[in-house]
Amino acid sequence: MIESIAATSLLVHRPICSGNLVKDVVFKRKYLNSCRLPATEFFGGGRIVFSLTLPVKSDKDRFMFSSIKALAVELTREAHAYKEELPNSDNRDNNRIGSGFGQRSESWPPANRADNPSLRNPLLRHERMGCGWLGVIFEWEGVLVEDNPDLEKQAWLALSQEEGKPSPPAFMLKRIGGMKNEQAISEVLCWSRDPAQIRRMANRKEEIYQALHGGIYRFLSGSKEFVSVLMHYKIPMALVSTRPRKALESAIGEIGIEDNFSVIVAAEDVHRGKPDPEMFIYAAQLLNFIPERCIVFGNSNLTVEAAHEGRMKCVAVASKHPVFELGAADLVVRRLDELSVVDLKNLADIEMTEFGSPEPEVELEMEKDYDPSSVDDNFW
Repeated sequence: MIESIAATSLLVHRPICSGNLVKDVVFKRKYLNSCRLPATEFFGGGRIVFSLTLPVKSDKDRFMFSSIKALAVELTREAHAYKEELPNSDNRDNNRIGSGFGQRSESWPPANRADNPSLRNPLLRHERMGCGWLGVIFEWEGVLVEDNPDLEKQAWLALSQEEGKPSPPAFMLKRIGGMKNEQAISEVLCWSRDPAQIRRMANRKEEIYQALHGGIYRFLSGSKEFVSVLMHYKIPMALVSTRPRKALESAIGEIGIEDNFSVIVAAEDVHRGKPDPEMFIYAAQLLNFIPERCIVFGNSNLTVEAAHEGRMKCVAVASKHPVFELGAADLVVRRLDELSVVDLKNLADIEMTEFGSPEPEVELEMEKDYDPSSVDDNFW
């Protein structure tokens, strides 16, 4: 009986307990204690009234019933005190605990108030904010979709034949991998210094590549599942590539992931490609994250170099190079679905002086030069 009254009291139903004198069928006076709960809405607005009648036979029973009433009143006070602390007290009827089951307030889901920028412990902010405190930056080819390096080489060789230039050797083709076409033509291949000619050859090279490629893109094994996991945890994602924006947007639209990336950085957005970290830093700025809270996914040592130069962590996908050649990366995987959200948190969870007091600087006391003339001869 105590448990039943306590349960109803915790549901913010105020029990009304009272004692009444009634007469039974033989007109003898009998003292009754009753505990009645007010009408309460359940299941679609229907009202149910609970009433509990407690017969009193002796002083001992009356003392027990008074203890029950005291307990019920105390539980009711606690429940109502909790109810008064709830937000939106003006709309109490809409947010009332006992107003029904499965009902939610109009401001659902509630705003995330867990983050407190004044906290100086990044681990505490890490726990409170969930996954919204880190950003992920993907490269396109060789990370999310399959990459065919031979097509890139064939495009450069075809362009060199069209322009009457010497065919670039293999080591030079390997060096320009990941660079912008304009950067490779002017700085590595040294085919021209005229900006108009450089732009024309860069566009022509891209046309040759797209013609060889055929516009057919396939996900790498595990990449689609990994992107779905990041979408589930609402981790902001950016896509960077040295391909033109038009070709890049057409490619991601063809495989159906155009809504997954909040930021897209293409060749037109930056001046230089890898190993310069410009496009990664620009993507972090668009994501509104500091570089230390961003993780770059690439498939080459040029990506690792650019990410570390931009003060970011890097995960290398061994799709083009063997694992032992990518040892400079912070983490090397063969498939993206080998990773978990916990792995990303551990990578981005670093200690920095901006989250805590820096190490005290050691001040060295400079010794004064010894002056022999300052010694008094009478001292000796």
